[in-house]
Amino acid sequence: MLAYIIRRLMILPLVLFGLLVVVFQMYNLLDPYQKLAVFVPDVSRLKNVDPDVLIKEYGLDKPWWYQFAKWFRNVLRGDLGWSQTAHRSVADAFKRFLPQTVELTLWASIPIILGGIWLGQLSAVKQNSMVDQFARVFAVTGWSLPMFVAGILGLFLFYGLLHWFPPGRLSTDVGLYVFTSGKFRVYTGIITLDAILNWNWWVFADAMRHLILPVMTLAYVSWALLLRVTRSSMLETLRQEYIMTARAKGLPERVVIKRHARKNALIPVATIAGLTIAGLMGGLVITETIFNLPGIGRWAANAARQFDMPALLAYLLFSGVLIVVANLIVDILYAIIDPRVRLE
Repeated sequence: MLAYIIRRLMILPLVLFGLLVVVFQMYNLLDPYQKLAVFVPDVSRLKNVDPDVLIKEYGLDKPWWYQFAKWFRNVLRGDLGWSQTAHRSVADAFKRFLPQTVELTLWASIPIILGGIWLGQLSAVKQNSMVDQFARVFAVTGWSLPMFVAGILGLFLFYGLLHWFPPGRLSTDVGLYVFTSGKFRVYTGIITLDAILNWNWWVFADAMRHLILPVMTLAYVSWALLLRVTRSSMLETLRQEYIMTARAKGLPERVVIKRHARKNALIPVATIAGLTIAGLMGGLVITETIFNLPGIGRWAANAARQFDMPALLAYLLFSGVLIVVANLIVDILYAIIDPRVRLE
């Protein structure tokens, strides 16, 4: 097991370096004047100094490999340029917007993984029953419904008509208490976690009230794929000879499903679940925009509208690193779920 993990970790730096090269090549398509926003940490210099002077100062007239080495060094130091959209450095923008995205992803991953696996398993065990038919229709509608349509419909029903779950991160009075009163200590920027650490349950309740609708929107759209993969994997596993043998021995169906079938069926499910969560973390553009949540996704959407290249390149790099790390975690989960993988 340890040797398997070490082999995967040894490959990780090469993959990350390849990702950096790809992102830099996209950046390299810009002209030298557009590149200045990525390299110049002090945005005021772009207004007060001749651009041609800055181009020579930062080596933007040099060969691409020289520029790549300089950019790579800046990335390692966390210097990713200045974001005109956020009116601050890209690194500071990440510190400000990332907690909201992490919070939404963490809460959404619970119903996505548990609900998707449970519905897929139930559908497979009760194949061709009314439960299975309902789950399949549920999966098809969720898979076919675009995220922005699901979000708008959810807002129309649960906020416009019922007034239950408002958009935004916090209510106005709660937001003023959290960010301006000085009575609420912000430890992580993840409001629900900070509310627990402050033992402030009315702030926690208000934050959850604003999270329920985006979380359920993400879950409904994401359940579809996870449900279908779990169902197919479970059906294939239930047809295996060792499952028939377990049933022939007189084992209860509950034991057959939980101890013998489910674990072996989770191998492809682990891939989908891991990449789904990584995709949520790096790609909550539509959801955060619709529900007015100040996260990485909405920042990226605003950056795209304003052609904020430092922000877009940083977001692209962030999303790529998430996918690479998610694949590493999935590989490790493979080894935990199926010991045969360790011997490859």
